Amino acid sequence: MNESMASSCHYQPSISAEQFIPEHIFIYIVAGSISFYDGNKEYHLKDGDYCFAKRNSLARYFKKGPEGGDFKTVSTFLNQDFLKTFQKEYAYDDEISTVNSVIIPLEPNPLFQNYVQSVSPYINSTDTESIELMFLKKKELVLLLLKTQPELRNVIFDFSDPGKIDLESFMNRNFKFNVSIERFAYLTGRSLSGFKRDFEKTFKDAPRRWLIQKRLQEAHFLIQKKKQKPTEVYLQVGFEDLSHFSFAFKKTFGVAPSALLK
Repeated sequence: MNESMASSCHYQPSISAEQFIPEHIFIYIVAGSISFYDGNKEYHLKDGDYCFAKRNSLARYFKKGPEGGDFKTVSTFLNQDFLKTFQKEYAYDDEISTVNSVIIPLEPNPLFQNYVQSVSPYINSTDTESIELMFLKKKELVLLLLKTQPELRNVIFDFSDPGKIDLESFMNRNFKFNVSIERFAYLTGRSLSGFKRDFEKTFKDAPRRWLIQKRLQEAHFLIQKKKQKPTEVYLQVGFEDLSHFSFAFKKTFGVAPSALLK
C-alpha cells in the first residue's frame, strides 16, 4: 500500500506500504476512518468497525484521522505458517476459497471487543511471555472468526497459490496498483522470468516501461478530461512520488500535468 498505517497497533509484521495484502489481517478501527479500493469496489470503514482483509489481494487505501487526532487501528496478521499449525491442531481440512471480496466487513460482536481489549496490552511487548500470550490470542481470534463468520473457513484454510491466468486482461485491469513486478508475476501464476517472457510476447514491451506509459496515459486522461488535480491523480495511477510523476509526465507529453487544467 502507498503509505504505512502510522499510529496503528499491530501484531507483527507491520502493514505493508505496498498496495498488496500478502497475509490475512483482522482489523479494528480505533480512531478515524479508512477507505479501501480493490480495483472494482470501495469499502468504507469508521471507528468501531471491524473487517477481515484477504491475503494475496491488490488494494490501496486512504486513511483519515479524527479531528485533532491520529488514525489508529488494532491489526492482527494471520500468516500461513501459523494457520497451517492451527489447522493441524484442530483437524480442519484444506479449502478452496469461494469468497471474491478483498475486504470482508465483520458485524460488531462483544467477542471481538473482548479480544481487542485483551490483546492490546501485549501488542508492543517483546518479552518471551508476551509473545507466547500473543500466540494464544491469535488462536483465540481464529476460533472467534470461525464461530461468528463460518463462511471464512474456506478463506482461512485456502493455502493455494494463484494459478496461471490471462496476463493481458489482468494487467489492463490492475496496472494502477503500485506493486512490484515480482508481485504481478506471482499473482498471475508465473515465475519472474516466465512473467517477463509472456509480458513481452503479449504487450511487445518490457513490464516496467509499459506500466509507466500506461499509468501516464491514464493520468493524462484523468487530468485533461476529468479535470482532476495532479495531486489527486498520481497516487491513483500507481506513482509514489509527485515530483517523479511530474517529471515523467512532462518528459512524455512535453507539458507539466498542471498545464492541462489551464
